[in-house]
Amino acid sequence: MSTGWQWLAAGLTIAAIATYELWLALGPRTDQEGVARAAHAALREQWFDAISAQKGSEILAVQTLRNSLMSASMTASAAVLGLMGTISLAAPSLEAGLARGAVVPQFTPRLALELVLLALLFASLVASVLAVRFYNHASFIGGMPVESQARERWSPAGRRYVARAGLLYSWSLRNLILVVPAVAFILHPVAGPVTAVLTVFVLHAFDRAHVEGRA
Repeated sequence: MSTGWQWLAAGLTIAAIATYELWLALGPRTDQEGVARAAHAALREQWFDAISAQKGSEILAVQTLRNSLMSASMTASAAVLGLMGTISLAAPSLEAGLARGAVVPQFTPRLALELVLLALLFASLVASVLAVRFYNHASFIGGMPVESQARERWSPAGRRYVARAGLLYSWSLRNLILVVPAVAFILHPVAGPVTAVLTVFVLHAFDRAHVEGRA
């Protein structure tokens, strides 16, 4: 396949995902409750409010938050492994681009998607690490006695922490899904756009909040 066709395939791969993300971000604000990230953020905030109002729920709160923390830690580990593998994958392309002594490597469609892959994995790592941080802080707050002054003082912060942690964890998983079209393109340029379209359908299901009264 010629370089021109490879660039076209790379552009279509990125455009399919970018178009969907823009459509989701610029969608009607009145329908935000139907988006999973908004609905589930509200769910976590209401959970923290409910658990804070129930005396004797401290152990349950800590256990629930620790489970979420472990899930975010596993996502971070997966992102680190993927990042290390992608660096090894991109190194030959960078070396080949600099083989003639050029200060800037020759930019090829494969190198472009390898860099996109690196960016997605790095973003997933950062988001999951921040989710671990917020879940960890929320665990200390959730472990405070419900009727104590310290719990009353820190409850608003704990409510914000669980909402932020959940959103960050969602973004870390999302970026891992977005890795698939880039990997498909690296395997074969034609597979990139096809996989990107399939990924959009997966993301659409991923982004819908399946709550009572809504599709």
